[in-house]
Amino acid sequence: MTDQVTKAKTFRALNIPGQPIILFNVWDAGSAKAVAASGAKALATGSWSVAAAHGFEDGEFMPFDLAIANLERIVAATDLPVTIDLETGYGANPDEVGGTIARAIEAGAIGYNIEDSFRESGPLREIADQAARLTGAKKAADRLGIPAFLNARTDVFLLAAPYQHDESHVATALERGRAYADAGADGFFVPGLVDEKLIARVVEGSPLPVNIMASAKTPPAARLAELGVARISHGPGPYRMAMKALEDAARAALG
Repeated sequence: MTDQVTKAKTFRALNIPGQPIILFNVWDAGSAKAVAASGAKALATGSWSVAAAHGFEDGEFMPFDLAIANLERIVAATDLPVTIDLETGYGANPDEVGGTIARAIEAGAIGYNIEDSFRESGPLREIADQAARLTGAKKAADRLGIPAFLNARTDVFLLAAPYQHDESHVATALERGRAYADAGADGFFVPGLVDEKLIARVVEGSPLPVNIMASAKTPPAARLAELGVARISHGPGPYRMAMKALEDAARAALG
């Protein structure tokens, strides 16, 4: 437990606006070892990749027990801090979400993502409802004595195409970010946001360090750092890249 507290504090200190921690997302123990060997400072799972690697669709269709068993294998495979993507929290209410977080921390996680859209239908939860879920998660971590990093994700920018993003989306996201900060969140994850000017607006208005998901459309890491981003994750990109390389190699071998 002392080692886990140390890892949690180390990871927390890596989320620095303007000096972002880069997380090249992993999905199992093998990918964790590969990314750790690259010189990574920490590891993060991506729910889409983990689900796909185990034959499931994203959206909490992967059984929670299997997700935890996979997390345990990743933690055992590396000395690096590991943060886990827990989608909507695998729970119908704040107490159940708290139970989810407790199991993840007991399995070795030092951080976790929770998103604010419904698994079943996609639309955003009411702000008060999501804030209560985040509070339940935070209390569970506090009871275990682990300063785990709660990365509160909003899907505001995922529910509209990038060309549709405007100041109204920024305002909606920042309203949620403020509520999530009040609920105890430590970071604010805005996947789907790619426009440089809007990223700058979110960073400027957010009370929490901002996490951007890298893609072919986002500014490069150096520019994101200049904009004040604190964390850059890669989501399903690494898994898709690895599977494409595997498919191409198999085609060549089968020639």
